[in-house]
Amino acid sequence: MSAKDAFHEVVKTALQRDCWLITHDPYPLQAGTFDLAIDLGAEKVIAAEREGLKIAVEIKSFLGPSKISEFYEALGQFIAYRAALSIQDPKRVLYLAVSSNIYERFFVTPFIQGLVQQNQLLLLVYDIDGEVIQQWLPSTNTDNTSKTC
Repeated sequence: MSAKDAFHEVVKTALQRDCWLITHDPYPLQAGTFDLAIDLGAEKVIAAEREGLKIAVEIKSFLGPSKISEFYEALGQFIAYRAALSIQDPKRVLYLAVSSNIYERFFVTPFIQGLVQQNQLLLLVYDIDGEVIQQWLPSTNTDNTSKTC
């Protein structure tokens, strides 16, 4: 099993504060003969839905010297995890979690935005200091649910 990301606990706390129940830490994933693991699995029960919403979250810190190299790795990992998840648990939606400062300094550049859109990356943007979720991108029904847990 790989080491937890530097901001693993921050994202976990942010999800819990946003009324998500952490169901897996990590979320085990099978891809043929490969044993994979997404950082977190979570669920949120919505009054209007019996099964609620299910997500998986891959957390990336982007603390290394080359943001673009880390992005290449994160993008490839996201695509592979999404493909495996579509077979194992097709109702669960995969998100890539990035800090707000990385999002604002790196992910908003036109080149990266284009890659995010082309590859249909779903982003969870979190605040490190406040341990809260700032944005779900693109905006989805995960960000307009009641905050009452």
